[in-house]
Amino acid sequence: MFFPRAYHLRAVEGKLLFWAFAYLLVGAGALYFLKPAPSTAVVLVGALTTMAAFWGLHFFWSWTGFVGDPFLLPLVALFSSTSLVFLYRLNPAYAFRQFVWLMIGLFTLWVITRFLIRYRVLADYKYVYALAGVIGLLLPIFFGVEQGGAKSWLDLGLFQVQPSEFVKILLVLFLAAFLAENRLALAEGTRTIMGVALPAPQEWGPLLVMWGISLLLLVFQKDLGAALIYFTTFLAMVYASTARITYVFLGGALFLAGAAGSYALFEHVRLRVEVWLNPWQYVETAGYQVVQSLFALAAGGLTGSGLGAGLPLFIPAVHTDFIFAAISEELGLAGGLGLLLIYMLFVYRGFLIALAARDDFSCLLATGFTALMGLQAFIIIAGVTKLLPLTGVTLPFVSYGGSSLVANFIILGLLLNISHETQLLKPLENG
Repeated sequence: MFFPRAYHLRAVEGKLLFWAFAYLLVGAGALYFLKPAPSTAVVLVGALTTMAAFWGLHFFWSWTGFVGDPFLLPLVALFSSTSLVFLYRLNPAYAFRQFVWLMIGLFTLWVITRFLIRYRVLADYKYVYALAGVIGLLLPIFFGVEQGGAKSWLDLGLFQVQPSEFVKILLVLFLAAFLAENRLALAEGTRTIMGVALPAPQEWGPLLVMWGISLLLLVFQKDLGAALIYFTTFLAMVYASTARITYVFLGGALFLAGAAGSYALFEHVRLRVEVWLNPWQYVETAGYQVVQSLFALAAGGLTGSGLGAGLPLFIPAVHTDFIFAAISEELGLAGGLGLLLIYMLFVYRGFLIALAARDDFSCLLATGFTALMGLQAFIIIAGVTKLLPLTGVTLPFVSYGGSSLVANFIILGLLLNISHETQLLKPLENG
């Protein structure tokens, strides 16, 4: 089958994938030559298999006439390449597990772009998402296991699942459907109080209930990173829907009040803030990670110590929360800024998809998912560099973690489906 527009977009995608895989092969080859041995050759096999999986998806989209955004998959290929190379350098066992989850994530992406093209049906089940989200956050409180100070994991025997990674998708789906349905009432208000137009309780009530329950449950899980991501994504979507800066200021005031209350009531919140203000005071205990991260960032300099030449293993949990520090130590400021640039390009393409969307639900869905990805990357990188208190979330597509990786591929698939629908209605353009 031949689809001119699909051929044009997929040709752009193919060229970009070529450079992404050249980057992966250089990294895998460097790891192999650092320690050439039969056991190390697996890194080359993994790189070639990863290339084949991405190319397979690319050719399938070309064959079926899929016209989703041609830049997102190559950007994710760069993220995935960085993840596999650095995880193998840190611990081959982590790289192997991440590779397995990457294959599951790519299969999930294929399923979504193949069978969920008509994604608008998702708007009909907003209260199902709300209920499923609350259940997903309740389960770890009663049946979860604690890791890294947060009780947000479910142990399923063969592997562990972090429900909050999938609940964030449900939250965006709920908000997109609800805000699209009530956008005018929230933006213009239905009653006036003291000269200010405000919506009725039936318009804002479900929003605040869902948001409040989510944050309350996350506080009990001690998963502060997820709570912050949920809150900031909520504010971004409300502002995108209503364009009322009043809601942002009100949300900011609520955040400050909640932060002050949490600081007063919860010891783990207080400790996070004190470590942020002065990690050297806790250098042998809670501040050890942050201090080692700062040492790693300083040691990297402008161009880095070189792949395999740094000492990132001095940082606890370097493969999850602090992988950005490991990358910056061995690739330097240049490598760290390069990774930031890729995230900025991903967010840029996501917001372009939102702006081009044909209806409120699609626009808000793309906005929510893009804001979520960008905010999550910013929050964890800010924590690693001590710009913000450390929250312990994953760096999207890069940090080790199956739940996070699969959830991110679900987000990617829905963004591509929104873009696909938009592109179908556009004439073929040059460039």
